[in-house]
Amino acid sequence: MSPHGNGNLSVMPLQEFVLDGFDGGLEAQALLFALFLALYVVAVLGNLTMILVITLDARLNSPMYFFLKNLSFVDLCYSSVITPKALANFLSSSKVITFEGCIIQFFFFSLLGTTEAFLLAVMAYDRFMAICSPLHYLITMCPSACACLVLGSYCAGCFNSIMQASFTFSLPFCRSNHIDQFFCDVPPLLQLACGDTSTSELVMFGICGLIIVATTLVVLISYGYISVTILRMHSGTGRHKLFSTCGSHMTAVSLFYGTLFVMYAQPGAVESMEQGKVVSVFYTLVIPMLNPLIYSLRNKDVKDALRRLGQKLTAT
Repeated sequence: MSPHGNGNLSVMPLQEFVLDGFDGGLEAQALLFALFLALYVVAVLGNLTMILVITLDARLNSPMYFFLKNLSFVDLCYSSVITPKALANFLSSSKVITFEGCIIQFFFFSLLGTTEAFLLAVMAYDRFMAICSPLHYLITMCPSACACLVLGSYCAGCFNSIMQASFTFSLPFCRSNHIDQFFCDVPPLLQLACGDTSTSELVMFGICGLIIVATTLVVLISYGYISVTILRMHSGTGRHKLFSTCGSHMTAVSLFYGTLFVMYAQPGAVESMEQGKVVSVFYTLVIPMLNPLIYSLRNKDVKDALRRLGQKLTAT
């Protein structure tokens, strides 16, 4: 028997949670369903297109696009971990998720989110090597090195998700089984714990803060050197192309790290859970939807590859 949202304490282990999601009646839920569905469809189509174009076009066979393809794959999985369940709950009155289902959703959400943070840092380092040290670029960013960097990003994500899930789901949840969020996340889960959560909070903010600060420093230092190098260039055309490419990277990085910093690295930055839900929509759905648009619309090579792919499809 699991406790429900009546505030009574129970020592029995929870068998299920209820994802409360967003407030509002049937019309509000229908509107949110349509919004989430539209964002999710664009995210899936956009990231699948990026993966397909980079895989099929030999001209995009470079480290930068190898990392971009992996970023698209992570974004595709990242949004798919959260959105289908959220969409089902908008149309359901129960909004139940099993205890095991909550662990699985949280594990992959944490794994993929952390992996994306490291991938964005790796992409910044790749641009730093390409622009600031072009003579050593092909040696430093050889295929084996690129594969190791991507594998390392996934390993870091796996480590963080194991730590977060272990500390969070080892807590006794006896206050309620209603999660004030549209997916399983640490802050609302800690509110349900009846034991001492100080260790879990320290682990969450410590590890997340360390990851965000470390990867952000890599990004800032890389783009700092890149900016200086670009400004020293005499060719206006080359300068414009590099600024355009790096600008797309910085846009994606700013959106992702900004929302994560507010939610996980700065306790108390979000004044209410309702504000937290809105911020969560950005990094779970809006950013995975925007990334392929940012990288394709501001990248001439990708636009040319899309044009060539379109011509091949229309010719067949």
